[in-house]
Amino acid sequence: MPELPEVETIRAGLAPVLIGNRIQHLAIHAPKLRWPIPVAQLQQETCNQIIHTLERRGKYLLWGCGSGHILIHLGMSGRLFVQQGARAAHDHAIWTLENGVRICLHDPRRFGALLWIDGAWQNHPLLAGLGPEPLGERFDADHLHAHCRGRRVAIKTLIMNPRVVVGVGNIYAAEALFLAGVHPARAAQTLSRDDGARLVRAIRQVLQAAIVQGGTTLRDYRQSDGTPGYFALHLNVYGRSGEPCRVCATPIALLRLGQRSAFFCPRCQAEG
Repeated sequence: MPELPEVETIRAGLAPVLIGNRIQHLAIHAPKLRWPIPVAQLQQETCNQIIHTLERRGKYLLWGCGSGHILIHLGMSGRLFVQQGARAAHDHAIWTLENGVRICLHDPRRFGALLWIDGAWQNHPLLAGLGPEPLGERFDADHLHAHCRGRRVAIKTLIMNPRVVVGVGNIYAAEALFLAGVHPARAAQTLSRDDGARLVRAIRQVLQAAIVQGGTTLRDYRQSDGTPGYFALHLNVYGRSGEPCRVCATPIALLRLGQRSAFFCPRCQAEG
């Protein structure tokens, strides 16, 4: 699933192509995604409009144009890229810009979204309840510690809750917990403020490093130009069950937390 670094990489790659350009045509070839694509509304509101902003909120992309915003979520397997060849299966939407560039939304599993938001996006039901951005000023040790107090939930589950902090998916939660030396199953309420500060720094460090590497390609994800993300080469624990820890050589372990995999080093992340 594309997580925050992948979506941010796509945003950064497409921004020079989209911002300041006019949408000439929008073709919807398969309107069934997580929610039906509002074809007529999107075409009416966006065609012949200039794209003036391209923002990211969590894992959502928002194109500012005309009187509102195009909202895109890539779901489990979605891609958003500059299309060079002919239309392929699972190409749900293709935007043709005034300069001839075509932008394609491709989603084989159809868990993504393409919607229209009238006016500002901040109060949209999908976005209004989201927590702070992990790379923003609002996400700090005090914020995380406040959400940990009195919570018996596993810390890995808590930092993946988008109402606590957005965009920290399974891969990056595992990597941040390893960097912070925190066991993924540790009860959130047992973390001190210092533990929280260390974990906040680790989350920021892992996400920033992943963005520099263009995200993580495990199977479907590609950047907007079609190239894979290279952060998979730097993973310390995720997907490495049974392999030696890069720090202490202890075999990486795997457990299940809330129906999700949790990779960790039993020595570097001993339960505290």
